Amino acid sequence: MITGATAGIGLAAAVELARRGAKLAIVARSLERADAAVHRIRAAAPQATVDVLEADLASQRSVRQLAAEVRERYPSVDVLANNAGAVNAGRELTGDSIERTWAVNHLAPFLLTTLLEERLKQSAPARVITTASDAHRGAHIPFDDLAAERSYGLLGFERYGQTKLANILFTRELARRLEGTGVSAYCFHPGLVNTGFNHNNGLLMAIGMAIVRPFSRTPEKGAETLVWLADSADAGPSGAYFVDRTPVQPTAAAQDDAAARRLWEVSEKQTAAA
Repeated sequence: MITGATAGIGLAAAVELARRGAKLAIVARSLERADAAVHRIRAAAPQATVDVLEADLASQRSVRQLAAEVRERYPSVDVLANNAGAVNAGRELTGDSIERTWAVNHLAPFLLTTLLEERLKQSAPARVITTASDAHRGAHIPFDDLAAERSYGLLGFERYGQTKLANILFTRELARRLEGTGVSAYCFHPGLVNTGFNHNNGLLMAIGMAIVRPFSRTPEKGAETLVWLADSADAGPSGAYFVDRTPVQPTAAAQDDAAARRLWEVSEKQTAAA
């Protein structure tokens, strides 16, 4: 199961995993884009089994409906890839009154994973893979400003870094909580990838992405670690952060177990059903 699989590294990973015989469920906000993604996957792997699950990851109600559908349709979930992500040039709130970048990049994978935790345990050995980023370097979780009223930063880059740090801390705490269950948790940095990411944030962002494009890797290259984490016989220690299929040390802030536990507790409160 892959979120954010209609484009970029998510789609590239889906194509490669389909070639390897995986049964796929891709999560999409747009059914039109999902249809195009399924067509591309089946063009590369004609015998592929690909289901489409519709959800808006900015909405906690939609995430809960997604999890309920997964539990109803699939007796096992061997790999959950939390790949969807976004950066927003301007600060805005979701319908849940949560800052949007935080809602999509951190709370959505947190909520989806915890709602599917029992199904993952029943499917053990199983894996949870979350797409993080080296953008976490220099970031800290603003526990006193979770709505980013004071710490959003220029064009949202500071906020994006905070969410990528949250992905690593989430993975670290998830691995601790799942120890002994047969479910492993990993996160990874895909590198600077030439995708459609961040091209819908105005002219300045589009120009910036065009400038770095010559230095970017292909979506297929960016997806290599995700595919390897999903399909390798032994991906290494649960809770680790990977770059190019190698576990590396993230920043000290990303190894702060007290912050990881605090973030988990805060996230539970932010996703508590009304």
